[in-house]
Amino acid sequence: MIDTTGQDEIEDDRSLAGQIARALAARIVAGALAPDTPIRQDRIALEFKASHVPVREAFRKLEAQGLLVSAPRRGVRVAPLNPTALMEVTEMRAALEVLALRHALPKLTAADLAVAEAALDAGERSRDIAVWEAANRRFHGALRRSCEMPRLLATLDDLNRVAARYLYATWRDLDWQPRSDREHRALLAAVRDGDASRACDLLRAHIRAAGNALQARLNQVGT
Repeated sequence: MIDTTGQDEIEDDRSLAGQIARALAARIVAGALAPDTPIRQDRIALEFKASHVPVREAFRKLEAQGLLVSAPRRGVRVAPLNPTALMEVTEMRAALEVLALRHALPKLTAADLAVAEAALDAGERSRDIAVWEAANRRFHGALRRSCEMPRLLATLDDLNRVAARYLYATWRDLDWQPRSDREHRALLAAVRDGDASRACDLLRAHIRAAGNALQARLNQVGT
């Protein structure tokens, strides 16, 4: 699925805990914090000049989003890259993205479609994974934001953040961009044609194909 530092698009929480969570999420998604890296509460508090209260709240947010894990005697660590967890996220996205699209389709405007097409153009012009991933998020966001279901959109933001982490971990070994770009174009054409059934089928297949490719790569390297 979202550059990864654009976390305000993912979570509009202006509290100190929200700011800390966004900063740590960006590092985890981009791979700056590797799987199983210990995350020390006192160090994070010092870095952000915060008490331990907002740091603990930020940790809870990131645990709920699947980016951090905690265990007795091991403390808080970056969550592992788990193929099974990836497929759970993939299936949830496949169901919920389609739900959002189905509700958004009757309300999509010419402006929404223009944003989606501009995002596709930007992604196709670049071979930079950060540029492409941000464009990918803008594309999918433009197609679903009119659904007017804020809880659904918030859940999808969390799921797409986790999915982006797996993309960053595996993209160098996958021929991901040409296939994704073709699938995006076909999806946008179906939306423009008003073919809701085809658009939903294409979106579901697109998300599952991406998840399957990432899972296959993770299994190959034994992550």
